[in-house]
Amino acid sequence: MTPLARLIAERIAASGPITLADYMADCLLHPQFGYYTTREPFGGAGDFITAPEISQMFGELLGLALAQYWLDLGCPAPFTLAETGPGRGTLMADVLRATARVPGFHAAARISLIEASPRLQAVQRARLQGYAIHWSERVESLPEAPLFLLANEFFDALPIRQFTRQNGLWSETLVGLSAEGGLCPGRGPGFDIAALAHRQDVTEGDVVEICPAAAPVISEISGRIIRHGGLALIMDYGGWRSLGDTFQALRAQSYTNPFLAPGEADLTAHVDFEALARAAQPARCAYTSQGALLRELGIEARARQLAAHAPPGSADPLAATARLTDPAEMGNLFKALAIFPPGAAVPPGFAVSENQRSHQHA
Repeated sequence: MTPLARLIAERIAASGPITLADYMADCLLHPQFGYYTTREPFGGAGDFITAPEISQMFGELLGLALAQYWLDLGCPAPFTLAETGPGRGTLMADVLRATARVPGFHAAARISLIEASPRLQAVQRARLQGYAIHWSERVESLPEAPLFLLANEFFDALPIRQFTRQNGLWSETLVGLSAEGGLCPGRGPGFDIAALAHRQDVTEGDVVEICPAAAPVISEISGRIIRHGGLALIMDYGGWRSLGDTFQALRAQSYTNPFLAPGEADLTAHVDFEALARAAQPARCAYTSQGALLRELGIEARARQLAAHAPPGSADPLAATARLTDPAEMGNLFKALAIFPPGAAVPPGFAVSENQRSHQHA
């Protein structure tokens, strides 16, 4: 049993079972034993590899999409260029390199990183040396200004609550103690919950997850975009409308039991993009797959360009493109949501189909 498991078990023994959200928050953010407090999760030596670590093309294309939209909105200055959950700073570094030749973009940008971990702030500072960076722990601290924001694999790590439909009510997943004293999931008594009153599509036994922390974050982001203009691009794995148990743990790039070693594995759940779009109203939203977005932004042409000049033994840009866009890889599992001002044009890469039009007004 890990040190954090003992603490959680003692808490449960004293006060009773806890919600999955409380369990996730402890596992990820405990000040002494939490996963993000003690681990280096990113990259080949970590527990997972994010899209920016796979290829520079990911950040380059998203950065140029932001810059193009900045141009389309009339080059507002100054503006906030922000990222939530910036990891090792790889994505922002690629964004800044790709946009360096966009006239006026860097001069007008005020770079803000939403990062609570002092350890990761130090890593980001080293990666982004030479740029003036402002760090905040919360999106509420962002300036009241035009906002151009990226969030890649940020929302999947926010704590969730999980419910199962039983006898016309919702039974919440709780974390308790097994007969042997270990941590294990169970279900609480059924009750009605206002946050799921709209889910008339479910049947007996269906599992639905909600993320209470996501809506306030989206509301802060969309509020600035509504008031001052801008664009938010959110990339994460998930889908449109939560259905099913997606709570999972990743350790050494393999799935593991999320209750086995609290604090030593990354805990995530699929993102409900419909809930994010609801929270963004009255801002406009467009939704597509990561693969479709990157192809629309020109990743295949960029990969060929990089491949033509790649030194021997370097990573293959064409293989990276397949990993990022192929439906059997990250292409369909990961989705993209754009949040932009009411009445503004749809951002680059989000070719709006009739299906997506319905998403914008959901």
